Amino acid sequence: MAQRGRPTLQKRQRERARVEKQKDREARKEVAKERRANAPDRSGAIDPDIAHIAAGPQPMPEWQAEVFAEAEAAAEAEAEAKPATGEKPDA
Repeated sequence: MAQRGRPTLQKRQRERARVEKQKDREARKEVAKERRANAPDRSGAIDPDIAHIAAGPQPMPEWQAEVFAEAEAAAEAEAEAKPATGEKPDA
């Protein structure tokens, strides 16, 4: 008949580690449950993350408006520099 060996020290260490990990998980769950219970109510009609956003096209950022204005000014200056008679310049 085969004899069963005693549980090894490694197996006992694995079991202890498993039990400790399980206890840590339960503790984290309890902390999370308390945190959710004490959190402010977010069931309001307005989500605070998007409360400041308006529907429709958004205004251009300042840096982009500056670049756009510079490009328009350059285009106007170029248009003024061309001959206004409509004739093609000699090439």
